[in-house]
Amino acid sequence: MTDPKEDLRVYLQDARDVLLWKLEGLSEYDVRRPMTPTGTNLLGLVKHLTGAEALYFGVTFGRPFDGTPLWITGHAEPDADLWARTDESRQEIVGRYRTAWAHADETIAVLPLDAVGRIPGGAEDSVTLHRVLTHMISETQRHAGQADIVRELADGAVGQRPGGLNVAPRDPGHVERVERAATEAAARWDQRPGREQL
Repeated sequence: MTDPKEDLRVYLQDARDVLLWKLEGLSEYDVRRPMTPTGTNLLGLVKHLTGAEALYFGVTFGRPFDGTPLWITGHAEPDADLWARTDESRQEIVGRYRTAWAHADETIAVLPLDAVGRIPGGAEDSVTLHRVLTHMISETQRHAGQADIVRELADGAVGQRPGGLNVAPRDPGHVERVERAATEAAARWDQRPGREQL
């Protein structure tokens, strides 16, 4: 029989691991540089999730942990948790993330799924550990997906695991086929009368 709490923790850990392997083999510049118009970068995603784990699995359940202050909580300037300053080393940021997730795993281990906590400044009066775990799986997977795209832009590495084992073999004509289909669909559907936007 499986343990539902452990199942959730395993899914969270898988997302954590994906995020960290996206840093492997890249230069300091490549893990820090902004790769989107909003400044998304690999090390910033790790830094952000350190603060999220500290907030949700620490303070929420009366187990404070010194994590990265999150701008969304009003404890830092806008986006301060989403990029790495020059004086912050990769090892320091990754180390803090590992420490935050170890603290989070202790919270998960000692509390039942129906344990109730309170997110400071949150819209809800109370949340259960189950809800927090579900949220953090979603949050971490979302950022792991962003990291996948940023890593592909940086050096072409893709997939959920090193070596891209869960990605179809590269077909040199694939991108061209997708572009051609997009162009043809735009010509066919964008000018159609009564077209509804979803």
